[in-house]
Amino acid sequence: MSVIELQSERAGHPVDLVEHLASLHDWAFDRLGEDEISIVVKGHGCDYAVSFTWMDDIESLHLACSFDAKIPKRRHADLLQTIALVNEQLWVGHFDVWNADQVIMYRHALFLAGGAEATPRQCEALIEIAVETCERYFQAFQFVIWAGKTPKEALEAVLFETVGEA
Repeated sequence: MSVIELQSERAGHPVDLVEHLASLHDWAFDRLGEDEISIVVKGHGCDYAVSFTWMDDIESLHLACSFDAKIPKRRHADLLQTIALVNEQLWVGHFDVWNADQVIMYRHALFLAGGAEATPRQCEALIEIAVETCERYFQAFQFVIWAGKTPKEALEAVLFETVGEA
């Protein structure tokens, strides 16, 4: 008997859990179907559109977190280079460009193979990590898109850390 044949059924739908969390946190949300939900999470500088999609064929809860940063064509190549430099810094998830709308998004997934159940803490952690990561690198993307900085300059500016107190 293969491992695949031992797959068990889930007690609940993973997107139902995310919807419950959105309600508990008073986040605005829209359930777009059984397998998808879109949530608005307030950040320090902007609101983030956080979408969860259940992908049954690969038993994965996919997260996509985007923010308003339309990309002018003239800055597209530099932005892609910035994303590559940022992705080298990340331990989980990654940034990319959603080509249909030309927006930057952070993506990550929670694999739940074999009927594994998502926990509320796992889903909260996915959201926290996504928003924290977007908050950390948002300015770098803005520096490249609107201030004309090079990818290296932009990343150095946001990764600059002060030591001590003034």
